[in-house]
Amino acid sequence: MKKAAVSGSASGIGACVRKRLENQGYEVFGIDIRDAEIIADLSTGEGRQTAIEELLKKTDGEIDVLVLAAGLGGHLEDGQLVAKVNYYGAVTLLDGVKDALAKKKGRVVVISSNSAQMHMDPNNDLAMAMLDGSEEEAMSVIGNNHAALTYGVSKHALARAVRRRAATWGQAGIRLNAIAPGMTETPMFRGAADHPEIGKSVDAIPIPQNRYADPDEIAGVIEFMLSEAAAYMQGSIVYVDGGTDAQLRPDAF
Repeated sequence: MKKAAVSGSASGIGACVRKRLENQGYEVFGIDIRDAEIIADLSTGEGRQTAIEELLKKTDGEIDVLVLAAGLGGHLEDGQLVAKVNYYGAVTLLDGVKDALAKKKGRVVVISSNSAQMHMDPNNDLAMAMLDGSEEEAMSVIGNNHAALTYGVSKHALARAVRRRAATWGQAGIRLNAIAPGMTETPMFRGAADHPEIGKSVDAIPIPQNRYADPDEIAGVIEFMLSEAAAYMQGSIVYVDGGTDAQLRPDAF
């Protein structure tokens, strides 16, 4: 039986991806802080290592599909916590199972966000600390800042981490891409939308299609990205956001 792993499998987009993979006949190993085969806190080094070790043990070191959907929203007070989960929780798990993916010429989709390019200076101190420095250095840059200031940067750095790995991972036989969803009706999004202050910023973001996405719509695109129909995709960041990015950045792509 083919084996898949999904972080953030207990809710939102991750739960929808899990269901789609199970319907395809995959044995799915969920990674989350609750309601999953592997219970792990991806905000900590210990939790990330637990996730890696348990996943390699349960899959016998061979993984066909990996979807990294675990994430925290910009409405939370703790900016460091959000960066730890969104960036380090993803890249550490990604790198930790590279060999297991290579054995099966695996396929990976990482969930970034369309906010990754909103008003973003690609050379800002936090992005560079995440990409080229230590976790300790990145946390020092964040300090006591609210997650509203770290969410987009963490997703920006994550997308670049995927791009940076695309060439060598492709040469190893691993298909690695990312998706950048827009506003999607998940518990994480609802926390931001309902926040008395952050919600005002959410309301100000234009959506040409005039609606939020259903999480299964995003999962459907991820399913395509994992399929043989997308076999030539490598290092792509796919925007699925109802047209928001196109409206905000019409001359950038």
